[in-house]
Amino acid sequence: MPEGDSVHRAAARLHAALAGRVLTRSDLRVPRFATADLTGRTTLDVTPRGKHLLARFEGGLTLHSHLRMDGAWHVFPAGAPWHGGPVFEIRAVLGTAEHTAVGYRLPVLELIRTAEEDRVVGHLGPDLLGPDWDPDRAAENLLAAPDRPLGEALLDQRNLAGIGNIYKSELCFLAQVTPWTPVGALPDPPATLPRLASAARRLLAANIGDRPGGGHRNTTGIRRRGQELFVYGRAHRPCLRCGTPVREAAQDDRPTYWCPRCQSGPTP
Repeated sequence: MPEGDSVHRAAARLHAALAGRVLTRSDLRVPRFATADLTGRTTLDVTPRGKHLLARFEGGLTLHSHLRMDGAWHVFPAGAPWHGGPVFEIRAVLGTAEHTAVGYRLPVLELIRTAEEDRVVGHLGPDLLGPDWDPDRAAENLLAAPDRPLGEALLDQRNLAGIGNIYKSELCFLAQVTPWTPVGALPDPPATLPRLASAARRLLAANIGDRPGGGHRNTTGIRRRGQELFVYGRAHRPCLRCGTPVREAAQDDRPTYWCPRCQSGPTP
């Protein structure tokens, strides 16, 4: 389930493989851009923006992709066999003399002018892992709709970019409120929301580094299988803090988890 940290790692892999190198192969397998050819262009950089990936090429072109639930980019040595899914799921192939990047199941793939990137990412709030990060601005965005449930507000990329369903549940647990708690009902929202936003940044940043367990999402600090997350995916299992069985319900059609003892507030 790609979230901001996953997208950041994907961008780093793609940048390391492609940036500064000339494309020797270009194949965009979506009808609108099937005839586009990037061969001969140098990749300038690959940059993450929230959950979006922006691969920029000389000549003022950007390949914009979004992984959503199932998409993935894989990088292989040139000439090595590809793996990541069946051939019919491949949506993009970008090759250099050294590496080949293959995009599988990409629900969003479009070639745009670099000068028009704002059209696809300009609506995003501060990027949790980006240079524009600003916890106070993120808090202001969240508080702009005080009656909105916190879980929904955290997932809205217009408020802050990078949080997915896993971090939503984990952050609500850390805030000790249910995901259905209105943003304005938090204790002292002007003080609480910047701290919550900063906690979100720390969690994502902690899960992008090359360290033991790096690449495997962990919010608890426990390096024991099955105890990496406080509540997400732990329905009917004991809460790691108090032992009460964790509960699960849908919020905006997404599975959502909380501890009925550690977290106060409304529930379905």
